[in-house]
Amino acid sequence: MSDEILVNATPLETRVALVENGILQEVLIERTQRRGLVGNIYRGKVVRVLPGMQAAFIDIGLERASFIHASDLQQRGDESKDIRELVHEGQFITVQIVKDPIGNKGARVTSFLSISSRYLVYMPALQSVGVSQRIEDEQERERLKELVKKVVAENYPDLKGDFIIRTAAESVGEEELKNDMAFLSRLWQSLESKMGAIRKPHCLYDDLPVFLRILRDMVNPHIEKIRVDSRETIQKMQDFCDNFVPEARERLEWYPGGRPIFELYGVEDDIQRALGRKVELKSGGYLIFDQTEAMTTIDVNTGAFVGHRNLEETLFKNNLEAATALARQLRVRNLGGIIIVDFIDMQDEEHQRQVLRTLEKALAKDVTRTSISGVTELGLVQIVRKRTRESLEQMLCEDCPVCQGRGKVKSAETVCYEIFRAILREARAYDHDAYLVLASQSVVDRLLDEESANVADLEAFIGKTLQFQVEAIYTQEQFDVILL
Repeated sequence: MSDEILVNATPLETRVALVENGILQEVLIERTQRRGLVGNIYRGKVVRVLPGMQAAFIDIGLERASFIHASDLQQRGDESKDIRELVHEGQFITVQIVKDPIGNKGARVTSFLSISSRYLVYMPALQSVGVSQRIEDEQERERLKELVKKVVAENYPDLKGDFIIRTAAESVGEEELKNDMAFLSRLWQSLESKMGAIRKPHCLYDDLPVFLRILRDMVNPHIEKIRVDSRETIQKMQDFCDNFVPEARERLEWYPGGRPIFELYGVEDDIQRALGRKVELKSGGYLIFDQTEAMTTIDVNTGAFVGHRNLEETLFKNNLEAATALARQLRVRNLGGIIIVDFIDMQDEEHQRQVLRTLEKALAKDVTRTSISGVTELGLVQIVRKRTRESLEQMLCEDCPVCQGRGKVKSAETVCYEIFRAILREARAYDHDAYLVLASQSVVDRLLDEESANVADLEAFIGKTLQFQVEAIYTQEQFDVILL
């Protein structure tokens, strides 16, 4: 089996799945009307300074003001400065989003800007060339650093700041770095010209859409194919490859099949399972995930797994399997922040060390930065995983109106998109004059209101009439598509 990237693109949303050896490892979802903001650069106005928190709120033109801490404003040597010495109300500053708005919290921003290309990240505030920690060979690290310094000295001697060399740059030559540097230099000059001219909260730079970001960030020698189910999207990806990632172009492949690409690879089922609390293990044990605003807890249970030897050996094997499974779930569910894992108690210290090593090895493939603590006196393991965007559950679900937030249900928007996909699937398989959709009141209301333009586009695309009927006994997640 090989590693593949699957791209399911529609006018409403784009979904990307990373599949390693036939198993889903990561899901990225970007909706047209609600794109992620991480990486975007804004001209913002300071609206409130909070000395007690050493922080400030900045209006960047979004629904909620963004938040910046003094540490994200201080240059080297400024660590002792008070926030009031760094910014004042009414001041305009340029900031970049490092964490999307989540729940009722505004975006987290920094004044240390960065712009990325395939091989390099340019940071105007950086003091010296940096190299990705994932490039482990010391000789290669030094070669790349000297190469970057040479290209800068020969072509951009007056350039402020410096570059971070990305993992993808391993083994590349001078010409590739030179091309990337030229692109980043032009982009930065364009941004600088806008910064002084704009005197209102405004977006200066939008990061790439998700289907282009994966070409920049995720493509590596292990990726054999990038399968895309949209002609328009694959054309844009091919154009991007021609300009920036030529080595990835031959891996792009259009998927014209009648069966949806996420269903063909089992990704759709994996997404549905990732929205549940319980994850079954092959041995008979299981994991329980509970996601709260403060942290995520993972409880490991033996379930039906009874083993064949003694109790300690049974618990050890169950914990080893759980360590590998939960590492994958962290990526699929995109869980971030503090994560507490309650492994089944083990008395043998060597067993504890082996479980931790297994967990570390499983998390090594995760491009999101993570750190792991040892086993505490209570038998708990703490994982801290960088949180930059909403988790899968936060992206696809909303608070249940019945239980007042104690549980989760899919949002009406998500159910509408599932209905659209179901209609497209039926239209490919059967030739009927019309389709009747049975759904809850909230879903039908959205189909006839916010999604009415999309419904009209879908009718024109399939050449059939769509009818909608409210079923009072249906929950928000339930629907049926009837062939007429």
